[in-house]
Amino acid sequence: MNATRMLDRLSLNQGLAGNLSLRQDPPGMLITPTGMGPGVLTAEDMVAVDFDGSQEPGQRRPSSEWCLHARVYQARPDLKALVHTHSPYATALACLEREIPAFHYMVAMAGGTRIPCAAYATFGGSGLAEQCLNALGTRLRACLMAHHGLLAGGESLDAALNLAVAVEHLAKIYCLASQIGDPVPLSTAQIQQVQERLADYGQ
Repeated sequence: MNATRMLDRLSLNQGLAGNLSLRQDPPGMLITPTGMGPGVLTAEDMVAVDFDGSQEPGQRRPSSEWCLHARVYQARPDLKALVHTHSPYATALACLEREIPAFHYMVAMAGGTRIPCAAYATFGGSGLAEQCLNALGTRLRACLMAHHGLLAGGESLDAALNLAVAVEHLAKIYCLASQIGDPVPLSTAQIQQVQERLADYGQ
């Protein structure tokens, strides 16, 4: 489970916090099990779950956030993987119920002109899923979760992991800049230019 260990190694998660999943066909997903840290996880511990929560007997219990992952996959067919972290800077902003505005051009990586903060809902329920869907809309690939953490998605597990790392880095810069003054946001037009450049970025 290299992905979960990487999140722990980068301090995006600690202990039993956070979870990740990968969309599977027929409609369902593989998701990390509840209450197991990255140090003990093996590939066999991943749980195959249908979007209604049903699973074959003999598996581990899925993450308590399985409903969040399932609902996002159902509403957003463009997302193939989801990463949920309790990374410190993103979570600090989430505890203030603050979004990350377009203070830095790389905010565009998340698919819009800001990274919103979803309203608070208790973990492990459908209410949290609905709040995250409200924040993500039809285009955004990341949002903060009030008093909770960060959710990032992508067309692959690597893409979702990279976005989670990037959002945490942006949150850190935003926190540091806010200690000096009020970060100056880029305009919508400027962010749209960045999105055009990012459309064919990379190999």
